[in-house]
Amino acid sequence: MAFLLNYNNGGFVDAATNVGLNYGLLGDNLPPPSEVINLYKSLSITNIRIFDTNTDVLNAFRGNRDIGVMVGMKNQDLEALSVSEDAVNTWFVTNIEPYLADVNITFITVGNEIIPGEIGSYSYPPSAGDFTPQAREQLTPVLKFLAQTNTPILVNIYPYFAYAADPINIHLDCAIFNTDAVVVQDGPLGYSNMFDVIFDAFVWAMEKEGVKDLPMVVTETGWPSAGNKNLTTPEIASMYNGNFVKHVESGKGTPKRPNNSINGFLFATFNENQKPAGTEQNFGLYYTDMKPIYKLF
Repeated sequence: MAFLLNYNNGGFVDAATNVGLNYGLLGDNLPPPSEVINLYKSLSITNIRIFDTNTDVLNAFRGNRDIGVMVGMKNQDLEALSVSEDAVNTWFVTNIEPYLADVNITFITVGNEIIPGEIGSYSYPPSAGDFTPQAREQLTPVLKFLAQTNTPILVNIYPYFAYAADPINIHLDCAIFNTDAVVVQDGPLGYSNMFDVIFDAFVWAMEKEGVKDLPMVVTETGWPSAGNKNLTTPEIASMYNGNFVKHVESGKGTPKRPNNSINGFLFATFNENQKPAGTEQNFGLYYTDMKPIYKLF
C-alpha cells in the first residue's frame, strides 16, 4: 500500500484503457528510458508508475506529456520528511518542481507498502473484511484525511499470492478471471474472481472505519511467469493479466462498487534481476531486450 500526497495534476491520462504499467528499475541490464518511452507509445500506454523521482527517467519524459507519470517518495525518506512541512516543501521544490513544465506528473505517492505485515483479515466473505489492530491505528487517520480531500488510496492486489498459498482450496480459474460462475456468495453479491473479493474486502474494511466512497487506485497487480513451478507459467500470467485488462476495460467495477471504473497498474514492465530471486524477478511483461515474454497488448 502507498498513500498519496494531496496533490495530483489531473489524475489518469484519458486513454483507451485505464490500465497503466509499473516501471521498476531494479535491474542492471534495463534498456535506456528513452527506448522504454518508445515502447509505451507503441503499446498506447498512457499512464506509468515509477517508485521514486529518478532523474534519468524524468528527464527522458520531458516533452512526453501524453504519458502520465506517477512518482514516489522513497520509504527511507519518510522519517525525515515527516519532521515539518518545510521538509516536504523542500523535497517538492528539489524533486518535482523542475519537471512540472514538461513532464505530466499525475500523482505523488508517499512510500510503498509502508505499513509492515498484513493490514487486513480478508477471510470469506468480503463483507468480513477488517483491518488488523496495528493497521487500523495507523491507517484510519490517513483514510479519513484522504476522504476529506477526495484523494485516492493506493492498494496492491495480488490474487497470485492468495492462490499460491492455498492452491487446493482456491481454484485457478477464480484466481485468473477465467470463470463467470459464482464461487463466493456474500448476501446479494456474487463473486466469480479473487480480484473482486480482495478489492471489496478492502472497501468493507474502510467502511467499518467510517470511510465510504473513497476512490481506490490499484497500483500493482500481476502474475509471475516463472519462479514457482507450474503455478507460474507464461500462459497463466498472460491469462491473468489479459483478463485483468478486460475486467478494467469492461467498466463493470466490482459487486460492491458496480459500474465504477477501476484504474490500475500492471506489475511490471520488465523482469528485474536485482530483485529477490524467484517469482519477484519474473513479474515482467517484457525481457530487458524489450521482447515480450508473452503477448498482451
